Formats: sequence, C-alpha cells, structure tokens
Amino acid sequence: MRKILVLLCISGILFQSCANKKRMANAASETAGTATENARRAEVLFLGNVSRHHDSGKYAPWLAIELFKSGINLSYTNDPEDLNEENLAKYDGLIIYANHDVLAPAQEAALKSFVENGKGLIPLHSASGCFINSEWYVNTVGGQFASHGNGTFTTQIVKPEHPVMAGITEFSTTDETYVHQKLNPDIQVLMERTEGAKKEPYTWVRNQGKGRVFYTAYGHDDATWKNGSFLKLVRNGVLWAIGDDVKGKIANLKIPDVSIYADTIANFTARHIVPKIQEGLKATESMKLMQVPADFEIQLFAADPDITNPIAMSWDERGRLWIVESVDYPNTFTETDGAANDRIKICEDTDGDGRADKFTIFADSLNIPTSLVFANGGVVISQAPNMLLLKDTNGDDKADYEQILSTGWGKNDTHAGPSNLQYGFDNKIWGVVGYAGFRGQMNGSNMRFGQGVYRFNPDGKDFQYLASTSNNTWGLGFTEDNNVFISTANNTHSAFYSMPASYMDKKFAGSDLNPVQKIDGHYDVHAMIPNLRQVDVVGG
Repeated sequence: MRKILVLLCISGILFQSCANKKRMANAASETAGTATENARRAEVLFLGNVSRHHDSGKYAPWLAIELFKSGINLSYTNDPEDLNEENLAKYDGLIIYANHDVLAPAQEAALKSFVENGKGLIPLHSASGCFINSEWYVNTVGGQFASHGNGTFTTQIVKPEHPVMAGITEFSTTDETYVHQKLNPDIQVLMERTEGAKKEPYTWVRNQGKGRVFYTAYGHDDATWKNGSFLKLVRNGVLWAIGDDVKGKIANLKIPDVSIYADTIANFTARHIVPKIQEGLKATESMKLMQVPADFEIQLFAADPDITNPIAMSWDERGRLWIVESVDYPNTFTETDGAANDRIKICEDTDGDGRADKFTIFADSLNIPTSLVFANGGVVISQAPNMLLLKDTNGDDKADYEQILSTGWGKNDTHAGPSNLQYGFDNKIWGVVGYAGFRGQMNGSNMRFGQGVYRFNPDGKDFQYLASTSNNTWGLGFTEDNNVFISTANNTHSAFYSMPASYMDKKFAGSDLNPVQKIDGHYDVHAMIPNLRQVDVVGG
C-alpha cells in the first residue's frame, strides 16, 4: 500500500495524510490536473557509493535538479542491499554511478527481473566497472571498463537520429578516457571517442528483455558534471530508458515550466543573476512540482482562499488541522505599526472526503506567531516577545482564555525568533530559537541566551535552556526512539542534540564534541527548482 504524505506549502496549500489508497485515488481523480495512474512523475533510484573518488553524493543532487524539471524524481542510496525486489518495484529506472565490486545472487536476480520486465537501467561512467562477478550485469551494461587515461576531448555523434541525441550537440570536456572490454555486439553506439587509430564507443544504448539500457563513459568529476550538455545527455538517456509508457504519463501530467532562467543551470554551486521572480501557481499545479518518497502520494487538503500564508501546523486528536496564518510576517509589528492581523485557524474535514470543508478561526488579532503545540488543555504558541497559552473554555472552538507563560523573546529580527514547538517524550514542551534569543526572567531569575534549544513544562515552569546552536535555528524533530535532531537556516542542515550543555562543561583534551553536534555532510542546499537560491549557502 502506498503512503500519503502530509505536506505544508507556504503558498497556501495543505496536503493531508491518508492510509486508504482507494480513497486517495478517488479524491485525486476528482482534482483536475493531479497525479493519476495515467499522469504522474517518473521515479528513478540512484545507486552511489561512499567514496569521494567518484563522488556520487555530490553529483546525484545536481542530476536530480536536471531530471526534476523533466518530470523525473531521483532518490538516492549508496547501499546495494536496496537492490531488492520490494524496493525496486517503486521505481521506473535505476541509475548506477559507483564502485561496487560484488553483486550478490539475490540482488542480481532482483535487478535482472527489474530490467528484463521493462524497467530502465542507466549505468554511468564507473558503473561499467561495477559488479565484476556478474556476467549478466556486464552483458546487460553492454561492456566493461578496462583502462583509462585523462584528457580534454570531444566525442563524435554517430547516431544523431536516435531519440537520446535529440537536442544534443558535440561538446568538449576534461574527463577520463575510458577504454572498454567485453563489448556486447548488440550495442547501438551513439557517441564515440578517437583513441589513436581506434574509435572507442563512449555512449551507447541497448535492450535487455523488455527493458532499456543507456550507458555513457562520461562523468568522472566536476569538470563534466558541471557541463550542461552532459546533464542533458543523461536526462535524455534516462527518459529513453524508462520507456515510452512512462514518458507518456509524464507528458499527461502537463508539468508547468517555471524556470526563470533562459537555459539549464549546470553549475548549481555558483551564484547566478536572478532575472525575475517566479510567478505563482495554483495548488494543483504546485503539486506537480513536489517530490515525496517513491511510495508516497499527495492529496490536496486545503488551499487558498480558505487559508492564507500558513507558516506552522499541528493535528489535534480529532484529526483537525490547526494552522498559523501570518500576513504580518516578517515586517509588520504591533509595537511599530499598531497591526495584529495574524490568526490560528482550525481546518476540518466533516464529510470524510479528504478535503477540509469547515474553517474556524480559533484566535485572531495575533502578531507573527511562529509555532503552536497542544498542551495544558489548550494551545501554546510562540509569539515574540511572549510565549502564550490560549484555551477554549466553553467548547465553541474560540479562544477565550490567554496566559503569558514567559516574556522576553527577541523580536529585533522576526526570522530569528522562537519556533518549532514540539511536545516531547518527557511531557515537556521543546522549542528552538534563533539569534534573536531571549532576555528576561525565567524561574524567578534573570536569564539571557542566544540561539539554541530549550524545554519547559506545559504550564511554563521549570524552563531549561539546554544548549546553544551554530546559527539561526528553525528545525526541531524527534525520532520514535526519542533522538533529538536540529537544523539551522544557515549551513547546518542537520545536527544531533545529545545532552544538556551543563553536562559537557569540561571536555576531554582534543575532543570537538558538542551538545548539539553538526552531522550533515555538506553545506549545499539543492532545491529541485533552482529558482530558489539560499542567500548564505550559494549552492542552494
């Protein structure tokens, strides 16, 4: 059974969770333009490795951005154990760019069934040297890596009429000069490289059972992966390999072209001049430009004009969605403008069709509330400079009781205030705050702190500032076994909170461990639509 993901889009679109695939499919078919069995995005799995020699973890996101605009979602793994029948069934194609020597018998059987029953295989560069123990794999790829030198070269197109070569012109790049062995005689060579007096096949296609195989020897390092012509070649190869049926489903979805750039951005880590602002989309159009895990689907739950600028949400025990609507964020302050236009709204599906049809304003005349969590018989909201408890005491779904739990939260920069309130396993409310910090009284004493993570009792008492973070902190999440993870808006996509900072006042010599330990592997932030450029981390 496929899963339905809960998503929040700041443009005013909400998507609801649902476990019943039939109900989801019925609802989706009633929503014009959304994904159905005959109109959907394609799904490909990218098998990489942990080695930086062929840095798949770096290059897969670059390729994902190129593929995404063509209606193809890319999911990444570096574990060959994911080559199993159950997992591969989620995908239309498999990209391999790695150095794995051994293909286990069960993995070979799963991959063989996957390809020969009509799915696509896209081995890139070093993939021709993978799985050397599998004769079936070598024959399926169409050849095996034998040796290489290095150089700057241009391969010649020898089959321009093939669909993979549509729109592709010969291009020069600096790459490894692969020489192959064990060439399958049925390969159709699309591009070849001159190796002395020999013409070395460099890009080819072939069929394996009902499946299609696209291979290119290009792709050693940044010089080629930043080349727009290479990315287009691989995109064409993927589209051909996944087959005409899947391509037709992508076409039927009618994915909007929202790029604000004249041509593909190949170098996703460079700063680019932004020529214009992307135009807004309807909710159903935005859904076509969202990627979720391959076994998830999306269902529209609420959209404008019923909701406006949602910036936080939480589900109650009755299955109702509570959202924070903020039109004041980020520049309208009660203190300077006399304005308080924000509110908390309850969105409810009363007839069981998966769409919200009842909207109740729980509280209004708020000013930049940034988070909400159910606790203490009401809703605790972060609204600098206060942390508030709001309650409905007479059952009409309207807040009629307000209590300030704490005051002193910084409001000098509304991007950096308190946010992401969560109810913890310890029956305390957890939250994070950015560099706006706090300066006031807690537990009867003066307290001052900057960005970090904190917790307190639902009644506001027993406040604990647990640890500082590296930057403007927005993200907070718990795993099912109560591990705590944090993210910041700049440079730290993921960090692990281990224990209060007070337990680590004394460190072992040479230790660089912190109570909030950075665990992400890169700074780059890769939005699937590169119209979004993160101002501090240029790679996103």
